[in-house]
Amino acid sequence: MYQGAQKILVLVMIMVESIPQVFGYLFPATTFVSALNTFSPGNGTLLADTIIIAQVAFGSYLVFLMDEVVSKWGIGSGISLFIAAGVSQAIFTGTVNWLPQTPSAALSVTNPPAGTIFKTYYLLTNLNPSQLAGGGLEQILLQQPNPVTALIGTAVIFFIVAWTESTRIELPLSHAEARGARGRYPLRLIYASNIPVILMAALLANVSMFSILLWSNPTLMNFPGIGHQWWIGAYPTAAQASTLNIPTTQPLSGIAFYLNQPNGLQGWLLPIINPAQYGSLLYNHQPWQLLVHILLYFGLMVGGSIMFAKFWIQTTNMGPEAVAKQIESSGMQIPGFRRDPRVLRRILERYIPIITVISGATVGALAAGADLIGTVGNASGTGVLLTVGIIINLYEAMGREQLMEMNPLLRRFLGGE
Repeated sequence: MYQGAQKILVLVMIMVESIPQVFGYLFPATTFVSALNTFSPGNGTLLADTIIIAQVAFGSYLVFLMDEVVSKWGIGSGISLFIAAGVSQAIFTGTVNWLPQTPSAALSVTNPPAGTIFKTYYLLTNLNPSQLAGGGLEQILLQQPNPVTALIGTAVIFFIVAWTESTRIELPLSHAEARGARGRYPLRLIYASNIPVILMAALLANVSMFSILLWSNPTLMNFPGIGHQWWIGAYPTAAQASTLNIPTTQPLSGIAFYLNQPNGLQGWLLPIINPAQYGSLLYNHQPWQLLVHILLYFGLMVGGSIMFAKFWIQTTNMGPEAVAKQIESSGMQIPGFRRDPRVLRRILERYIPIITVISGATVGALAAGADLIGTVGNASGTGVLLTVGIIINLYEAMGREQLMEMNPLLRRFLGGE
């Protein structure tokens, strides 16, 4: 019954996430609408939105079915593999893409290759020293897309996450019945995994989505008190977005502006350091307001991740009491202590609450820091964090599968029986 309800909820959430976006602010292409108007005059927009939602629902359901196949017959989670593959593709293409930033235009110093490596090489070989000093270095090191700092930041995040994932406290265990059978119970530094930062990123994404709906949707913008209010979030028109070279989903003011995800150093550091040249990126704000935006975003990611980490361990049987019962039911105990779940719980209470807070703060700071520095291929900090964790967890899952086939006692301890 639980699995059936879970599958139904997946289908419901597909519609809950896609319908407000498609009917709210993600408008279909005019050529697509015009083509549909020939079949049903006056209903082209409605048909286009319906077709897009059906496409999203069908594609999401295919992903769900493939996740079911991997979970039942493979190792790990299919959804996790999709996430890791998508982020890996973005990072790879953002690093080695040799096509121009605007593919329809000719290659030039104002339209260099999009990939970090080819972009850096092309600009260094085609700009003279005066051009490099007059803004060329900023274009190479800081300006989007795919500056050198984004490549370095992505690599640093990879190494930090790999190190923190391998950092752990190991409690010694011994079997109460089989003498000489010993083991360790690892308490990772990233104890709550990446789930807290996923939940926090989803929360901020939903804040952004509803603020866009309240600003631009013809029905919701007339809602009294909160409809089309600048303090919730003001967004540019199509003409303004074209002039400023930003998407129409980029908030210009209000709560949505302060909670919006930064896009690398160009989006916040350059306007603060040199507002005269990069003042357009301030969106009519003062530099101190942009600094408040950065500090508020970083603080919310860290604080929200801590809150969700505590929530996650209590709802997934990862708290001290649940872990103590798990260890006791497997026949293991801590050497030198009485075999009693209450004793185990008191020992675990020295570690689990502390590392839960550290875990949430660490993943929140890593994800927010990656967004502030920028990542290659416009992969978000949360995406990079997830990819590293998914790869490490897949490797460890493969190792556990081999261990469980070798030792019946170990299989019992890991929950295989």
